[in-house]
Amino acid sequence: MSETSRSQARVHHEPSEGTPVPVATRGAGLRRTAPGVSELVQAALPLISAWLPGQRWYAGKGRAITGLTPVLGTPLQVGDPALLHLLLRVEHAGGGDIYQLLLGTRSQQPSGLAPSTVLGRLTGGPYDGAVLYDALHDPELTGRLLEHLATGDRFGALAFRRTPGPGLPGNLPGRASTAEQSNSSVIYGTSFILKLFRRISPGTNPDLELSLALSRAGSTRIPRVAAWFESRMERSEPATLGLLQRYLPDAEDGWELALDQVARLKGDPSPGNFAIEAHRLGRATAEVHRVLARSMPVDRLDRAQLGLLAGAMADRLDNAVSAVPGLLRYRPALRTAFRQLTADHLDGVPVQRIHGDLHLGQAMRTPHGWVLLDFEGEPAKPLAERRLPQPALRDVAAMLRSFDYAAAHLLAGAPPDPELAHLAAAWAARNRTAYCAGYSAGGGSDPSASPELMRALEIDKAVYEVVYEARHRPSWLPIPLAAINRLALTV
Repeated sequence: MSETSRSQARVHHEPSEGTPVPVATRGAGLRRTAPGVSELVQAALPLISAWLPGQRWYAGKGRAITGLTPVLGTPLQVGDPALLHLLLRVEHAGGGDIYQLLLGTRSQQPSGLAPSTVLGRLTGGPYDGAVLYDALHDPELTGRLLEHLATGDRFGALAFRRTPGPGLPGNLPGRASTAEQSNSSVIYGTSFILKLFRRISPGTNPDLELSLALSRAGSTRIPRVAAWFESRMERSEPATLGLLQRYLPDAEDGWELALDQVARLKGDPSPGNFAIEAHRLGRATAEVHRVLARSMPVDRLDRAQLGLLAGAMADRLDNAVSAVPGLLRYRPALRTAFRQLTADHLDGVPVQRIHGDLHLGQAMRTPHGWVLLDFEGEPAKPLAERRLPQPALRDVAAMLRSFDYAAAHLLAGAPPDPELAHLAAAWAARNRTAYCAGYSAGGGSDPSASPELMRALEIDKAVYEVVYEARHRPSWLPIPLAAINRLALTV
């Protein structure tokens, strides 16, 4: 009998606090579980169905929910208040995803809860009349979650794990972060931050995998990993659910720093000092890449594999052209840039594990230097694809695109101003150059020595941006289109 099967069998005969709930698939009816929990899950489903589409992290926007199937429920605290951990399969016309929810119930609604965090009142069963809400906004319940991480608790398929080192405090209340992101975060005092992954896939999340590798190697370029939790779903590899890391209370967001420098160009066209920071950030990126290359598998792409890489880029371009016809006139030049990846001198391009979604918002400047965050990769890509080795210069190309985006903020919403446009372009170019120089000085491969690869990687990123902006922020579409135009002219 598998470990998962044993824990589920124990549920049938020994219900208790913290026991996982093996809730059934649609139409099968709930099995016997811990008292009241099955009823709670069933009563919550209609409220969840109405609340879920409005969440920032929900990926199925615009597609009607056609089914909700509880996968695993675990009560982490019973009574008033109660805390329920729930993995829920959400189905819609385009397929389905598993989401992670932490739900709180109280007989009386806690003061200070924003309306968007309250799902409603339950009806029927032992929780009749109780308020159901997002537990991440209840400091008492988030404190309970930290206690489980601190003691390394295990509830059947749900396991909390700690890294070696000083013990974690178990009495810190947590406050939900207000930052917009594809996951949710809880901050504990000035010591720790917990990232709760919302969209769950079997397997180790790259954010945990790479952060652990860097932490174990002694890297100071990431926040140290303190703990995490995971769950097995049926017979699959454990899925990462949350990651607790050191919080950086004195850090400054790289994106906000860049925007501040860009805004000053309107009154003072002098370069300012951000190019110095860009150089330091390039060095930090190279250091992270070097540690990952020492700690995890590396490989090289031969010409045939480079051909596959170029073909994948061309396919993404064709799909983008279908979504955004304005790309059509650039397609011949861009496809030529991709074909150039198969040139003889590029045979043997090194690949390794990388950040996968690097931009200024994923970098924090601390009193001790730059730190990189969120090694999850692009959340829209399948987990297996995000865990593949890639050219390290893909991260460099992504950061170069971020400098372009920061510079474009100077022009957003303003009437055409050629002089201002020139200043913005010069700022981006200066910081792109400084970042690449820092990357090379930090031990990374010189981006200027691989112009075909850098151009293809930057085009590939800009194509992704074109589709994203067309769907979500049409007013920003000119930013990646300008990059596409510039890159096409260099082919």
